Amino acid sequence: MLSTIADYTRISKDMGKSLSLTAKAPDVSRDNDYYLANIRKVKSIDDLFKDYRLYSYAMKAYGLGDMIYAKAFMRKVLTEGISNGNSFANKLSDPRYREFAAAFNFAQLGSNATNTAAATTGTATQYVQQMMEQNAGDQNEGVRLALYFTRKAASIKTPYQILADKALTQVAQTALGLSATVSSADIDKQAAMLSKMINISDFQDPAKVTKFVQRFAAMWDASQAANDTSTNPALVLIGATTTNGMDVDMLSKLQSIRLGR
Repeated sequence: MLSTIADYTRISKDMGKSLSLTAKAPDVSRDNDYYLANIRKVKSIDDLFKDYRLYSYAMKAYGLGDMIYAKAFMRKVLTEGISNGNSFANKLSDPRYREFAAAFNFAQLGSNATNTAAATTGTATQYVQQMMEQNAGDQNEGVRLALYFTRKAASIKTPYQILADKALTQVAQTALGLSATVSSADIDKQAAMLSKMINISDFQDPAKVTKFVQRFAAMWDASQAANDTSTNPALVLIGATTTNGMDVDMLSKLQSIRLGR
């Protein structure tokens, strides 16, 4: 059985050490050195796109690795920037595009866009964080999701921010014992449901974030076990008597973790 809580705790209890170890990995170190040595030479959007190594690094740093191929889409994001509320990036529900356009603000800064702290060391820091989470996910996807949620939690102000991010949505649905099929419901109804089940302001409290993530981790492990036992972890959580052999310790963990209000 997976132990998402144990792996998450091991990594997060000394985040500085975890990030340092990731940064020292040969492949990450090489990527960082190349990026920092060359990003200031980029003076335009075209320059960024022409250097695939720089472009892919930047995209991965902001969690957009799966969109590297979409250069026309990203050109529109960068060209319109974020200063205008009606810009392309601002209209997209996914906040990662606004973060990317803010870091590489060609729309406002032109050829000086890559001289900012956000475009240089800020992006390098983001890249190491992403690689650390990715490496954790290679061993246990639940740990990657837990780390990501912990990193983003303080920025969550409304339930719509959760629903706009697939990873945040997955964590919330898992922690609350909700089926992924609820995502097919009207977005306003989903937001209302989350508001009833979660006190969004709790995510400003690191202790409550940890408790929520621990609940997610326990539910995640239970759901993985359920794939073999045909047990619904949500039913276990509310006290169903049929466990089909689910580990007693896991049941105790699920029942002991409660959402803070």
